[in-house]
Amino acid sequence: MAMRSTKVCSLQGLCFQFQVVNKKKKKKKKNSVVQFNFSEKKKKEERELKLSLSMKFPVGVIDKNNEELHKVLNAKMDQVNARRLARQAFKDIQLGIDHILFKTPCNGLKMKESFEVNSRGLEIFCKSWLPTASRPKAAVFYCHGYGDTCTFFFEGIARKLVSSGYGVFAMDYPGFGLSEGLHCYIPSFDAIVDDVMEQYSKIKENPEFHSLPSFLFGQSMGGAIALKMHLKQRKAWDGAILVAPMCKFADDMVPPKFLTQVLIGMANVLPKLKLVPQKDLAEAAFRDLKKREMTAYNVVAYKDKPRVLTAVQMLKTTQEIECRLEEVSLPLLILHGEADTVTDPSVSKALYEKASSSDKKLKLYKDAYHSLLEGEPDEMIIQVLSDIISWLDVHSFKHSSSSS
Repeated sequence: MAMRSTKVCSLQGLCFQFQVVNKKKKKKKKNSVVQFNFSEKKKKEERELKLSLSMKFPVGVIDKNNEELHKVLNAKMDQVNARRLARQAFKDIQLGIDHILFKTPCNGLKMKESFEVNSRGLEIFCKSWLPTASRPKAAVFYCHGYGDTCTFFFEGIARKLVSSGYGVFAMDYPGFGLSEGLHCYIPSFDAIVDDVMEQYSKIKENPEFHSLPSFLFGQSMGGAIALKMHLKQRKAWDGAILVAPMCKFADDMVPPKFLTQVLIGMANVLPKLKLVPQKDLAEAAFRDLKKREMTAYNVVAYKDKPRVLTAVQMLKTTQEIECRLEEVSLPLLILHGEADTVTDPSVSKALYEKASSSDKKLKLYKDAYHSLLEGEPDEMIIQVLSDIISWLDVHSFKHSSSSS
């Protein structure tokens, strides 16, 4: 769950909103007025969007007279072609922002981007970063968050890992970023997990990487994906780094059972509907105000209300993971900000306490928010990256020593 105006939801609020909408529909006499007001509102929103686009970025980033760029960035991002056009038009601008993650030199690094069709017939965007001067110490496989991609802030994180000797692999899930599919629509969480497993298993089978230690690296919702991958592939991974993992929603985010059933019923009828109420996640996740403004540059991040079935799938996934924490057995590094209001740090404490792993470490960062690697002051980001690299160094060495 990360970036720009990506949102976090109250599932209980969704059910209330649904009831209100139903009541409004009963007022048939006012239908024509409502339709007229909606039409006028839509036109007003479009005018405001065009006016505000250039205001979201520093002066000079977007020329107000550049109609082509405005058209690309104003396009509806539901389908992948619009997202790819937006990223292509904006990627050089993204990499030039004044953020500590993008100050890592690119020397000694080779990057590769590709689109690969998976077994479900979906075209998946994949990216790799590898050191050129030496063989990688290990392979790190990234799982991104709910409103995120692997083409913005993670670019800087990957560069830092490569500069420390690691090979890094990432992908956008179906419906996310540059991968094919309806934007941020999760009809099945298990299907996404299987898609990630399929892609990363292919990479691990490559003779160039087959003998390397392999570590999962999951942020927020990506932490849930990493854990589910481990539970499906018990012996496949040498460890996992989990940053603010989505293992369980806070109690006040989960509706009572009967309202949950209403939500599930809605998902059966209107699964793709963008209806779940939300709050600004950038504000909740980014402590550093200057960095919070930079989330605007993530132009292909999901910005609308969460889709109904997506919310249901995420809720079911957290409920499953919460019941299976004791089954987690691989080496773990769990990192969480103590002031995180997006994913509760107490959940990471529960994972640490209940996991059956003999090798596990939990580190909580005082005053830090949800986006530990993107939205904190520079010194905190440096500290978190240092903690990750130190853990990787120790565990890569352990693997090499045991293999020799």
